[in-house]
Amino acid sequence: MDRRYRLVLSCPDRVGIVAMVSNFISSHGGSIADANQHSDPTTGWFFMRVEISAGSLPFTLEQLEEAFSPIAQSFNMSWQISDSNKPKRVVLMASREAHCLADLLYRYHEGELDCEIPCVISNHDDLRSMVEWHKIPYYHVPVDPADKQPHFDRVSELIREHQADVVVLARYMQILPADICAEYERRVINIHHSFLPSFAGAKPYHQAHERGVKLIGATCHYVTQELDAGPIIDQDVIRISHRDLPEEMVRLGRDVEKTVLSRGLRWHLEDKILVQGNKTVVFN
Repeated sequence: MDRRYRLVLSCPDRVGIVAMVSNFISSHGGSIADANQHSDPTTGWFFMRVEISAGSLPFTLEQLEEAFSPIAQSFNMSWQISDSNKPKRVVLMASREAHCLADLLYRYHEGELDCEIPCVISNHDDLRSMVEWHKIPYYHVPVDPADKQPHFDRVSELIREHQADVVVLARYMQILPADICAEYERRVINIHHSFLPSFAGAKPYHQAHERGVKLIGATCHYVTQELDAGPIIDQDVIRISHRDLPEEMVRLGRDVEKTVLSRGLRWHLEDKILVQGNKTVVFN
């Protein structure tokens, strides 16, 4: 794919937004390669994502941002422009379960995820050989249950040191403290092994078994200070029956978890997710 600039924006809905953005691009000879928009009648808010062929514009990214800024101000937009030639840096975190981490590393290895993975952080050493096979640095940062703060201090250092654009909790079984959630707002992605808001917290498959549900699922969401309650990016389900014990539900759920997480991460990397309050608009 040719190099593209991705413009994503949201603002109060009003007449003329699409025309103004399109006219701005065309007036500079720009070619729109892809465009999506959504108007939410319940909130009166407008969302838009536009991919522009970079070679069709006479601008650098910085010059494009400067030129577009007056339009953004006039419409009170929340906006950003990114360059498809600059992959986001993704720090992966996991504990002992390998399925989500292994799936992301495979997709990265095969070129399905357009990103850089500077490191993997874990509170256990179990997954080191798998990660290092991919020639990615592995940091084992143990957790003392009596005092978790040193662990999170080191995690925060590593995330900053590796200049992470996004952090992915690929079955990292610790609750991030409020300061990390705030510092990386809308940039920490988690996979929760239930169809939220049902069965939040620990052992959701056991909770589902006790409730006798016929569907189990997984939820990819942004992390906030409220446990398992951040904006939902993607979800999926699989059917089960009364015969399935929690152990079987765990096995079945793993396939859903890794698929949902990889989809959500890919959409984030491609700037296809816009957050409004505790909801998302996903141009997938």
